[in-house]
Amino acid sequence: MQHLRRLRSRLRSKLRCSILFFTFDLRSKGKMPFETSLIITQHQHQKSHFCKSILKYKEVLVNVLMHSFLFLITLCFWSGLLNLRGSDIDYNPVFFAYVILSSTALEIFINPKKIDASIRINLEKEDEVTFSPYESILERLQHHVKNSSGRIFTSKRCNHALVDVIPEERRTSKLSLIALMKAIKNPVEVAGMQSAHVRDGAALCEFFAWLEQGIHTCAKITEMSAAEKLYQLRAEQKDFQGLSFPSISSSGPNGAIIHYQPCVETDRRLTLSEMYLIDSGGQYLDGTTDVTRTVHFGTPTDFQRDCFTRVLKGNIALVKAVFPNKVVGNTLDTLARKALWDVGLDYIHGTGHGIGHFLNVHEGPHGITYKHLADDPGLQENMFVSDEPGYYQENEFGIRIENIIRVVEAKGLPNNFGQRGYLTFEDVTFVPIQQKLIKIELLTSAEVFVLLF
Repeated sequence: MQHLRRLRSRLRSKLRCSILFFTFDLRSKGKMPFETSLIITQHQHQKSHFCKSILKYKEVLVNVLMHSFLFLITLCFWSGLLNLRGSDIDYNPVFFAYVILSSTALEIFINPKKIDASIRINLEKEDEVTFSPYESILERLQHHVKNSSGRIFTSKRCNHALVDVIPEERRTSKLSLIALMKAIKNPVEVAGMQSAHVRDGAALCEFFAWLEQGIHTCAKITEMSAAEKLYQLRAEQKDFQGLSFPSISSSGPNGAIIHYQPCVETDRRLTLSEMYLIDSGGQYLDGTTDVTRTVHFGTPTDFQRDCFTRVLKGNIALVKAVFPNKVVGNTLDTLARKALWDVGLDYIHGTGHGIGHFLNVHEGPHGITYKHLADDPGLQENMFVSDEPGYYQENEFGIRIENIIRVVEAKGLPNNFGQRGYLTFEDVTFVPIQQKLIKIELLTSAEVFVLLF
């Protein structure tokens, strides 16, 4: 592993550091199909060797963070670094582990039952890599703290028992560069996300065709049975591993509950007289999806159509925005709300969140929201983010339109003020918008063009 040797050389010569320390709680119906061991994401959409992946990240880390070692506890970081996935947390293909990287060794603290022969062979063939029991981390961390000097990077979410081992004067708490590097997808990850969304979109098209036929033939379809049907259709798609979160399947007044989850007590039948909102996503070996559509299979009211069209206008306004490189997301949030604000309406959630590559469906540090995100590094090329404005009429209905969009270069601009570079978005989600809910007279010709092409 030449990258690892280069990294350790830089640890010694440039940073005068002794240790990088990572802690990660890394699982995904919810549960992933590989419950007893980890898997290597070496398939057609993740061609780089997992050892090279971690070394690439660490090589950047050690050139920026002037610390004795790095100590993190965010759930999905370590999974992304090693190109490994687990099943310890429902809906999230992540696993429990601690890692210490020093200038002489890479120590992985994990339940040994999780490491099968292929992973062990790939890692242990290098003298510097060792495995230790998960429970031995505290003792080993104490050893490294005692035998190293300099400041130590700690995650803001690190547990007290481990942080307390580190003297307060040696701690630094800030955003990890791993978060940024994981947020900016590489070409293989970009291709995987695009492919996963095409297959996911096919499952959703099948679902809505089944749903419309069933409702018009008076079949008894409820929020829960609809969600189950969509799960079954996704499960037929190649490389499907499970849902990325519990489906928000909501009809009528339940749609106005933003994070509603159907249960036996609240399960509502879908009818021709109510709007239906379904927010759902899947985990695939090559990507993670999250999409929301709102439909009405009867005759929507004029107010419902007006609200829906204004939400759609906000969705289009965001995806067609052009903005300077590294602009923070809350700068763009107003674009998605303006059409609603024009008539005194709004929604009380953020407009967009980052999304992982076969990892967590909500992934920072970037986002698009009215709130200030202290760690937002600004939008950069090949970040992925959701575009999901909505409107919720209490006790009546809910509307949300959500696509995943990719940050791309804005080409063909006549200027480049400050040589900053300018960006825009492109849709990655390909699921139709129901036409009967659109008031065409509220759309501009440019917005109609977006819907057609």
